[in-house]
Amino acid sequence: MSAEAEAAWPEEAVEYVQAVADTKLLLGQRYGEWMLKGPHLEDDISGASNAQDEIGQVRQLFRLLKQQGVDDEWLEADRDAEEYANAEPLDSEAEAWPTFMVQVALADRAAWLLLDAIDHDDFTGMVQKMGEDEYFHLEHHDARLETLAEDQPEAVEAALEEYFPGILAFIGPATYSGDDDPLVAAGFTDRSAADVRAAFHEHYEALFEGTDVSVPPLADDVPDPESWDETRRRSGTGHVEDGVIEQLQGVSNREYVIE
Repeated sequence: MSAEAEAAWPEEAVEYVQAVADTKLLLGQRYGEWMLKGPHLEDDISGASNAQDEIGQVRQLFRLLKQQGVDDEWLEADRDAEEYANAEPLDSEAEAWPTFMVQVALADRAAWLLLDAIDHDDFTGMVQKMGEDEYFHLEHHDARLETLAEDQPEAVEAALEEYFPGILAFIGPATYSGDDDPLVAAGFTDRSAADVRAAFHEHYEALFEGTDVSVPPLADDVPDPESWDETRRRSGTGHVEDGVIEQLQGVSNREYVIE
């Protein structure tokens, strides 16, 4: 067996990393949209910093995907909206600050938990460095959510109910437990989707304990394993708006590129 073949990831691992990378790409977009619209200057600065961190992480993940044979041009600039595998809650821009905070908090934490579950030499050191960035993202999210749970509990709870199913689909179905998770069986991750789901849910149960905000239940039938798309880590055929894809791919700026 060649060194190249030995280094190849399982197909499911390529899709898994692609979904994490695309989610981080969209997180960068959503942070950028709200960069000057937060209620405090601190929030605007945090949004700008988070956007920069996410795009830096995307570049690192895209580099690994290219090493696994994913086409460079396809990754960067030649995909249809239906080919992006981002977490479903990031498909559309949030319309209000509490909704935005829940949107990015859930997506950012879920992406980090999936990334942290990877147990592969190609990620040695990289995940630790990304974790240093994510620590500040997630601490800021939790602090803001605690405040919003006191000031606007109904808005926070409504956003949780809206986004929770899509985030659970992004993490993976409850049936992916132990060695029934193909990535655990392949030795690519050290935690199953079921384990990550439980850790994710427990975090928010603890965060909102003692507030008027109820966290949606960890429903084993969400997503329905029969309708779940493993490649895009979602149920259904929804996708990001075409206009956002054009921004991500720099369509309007291509005429200015110097060859």
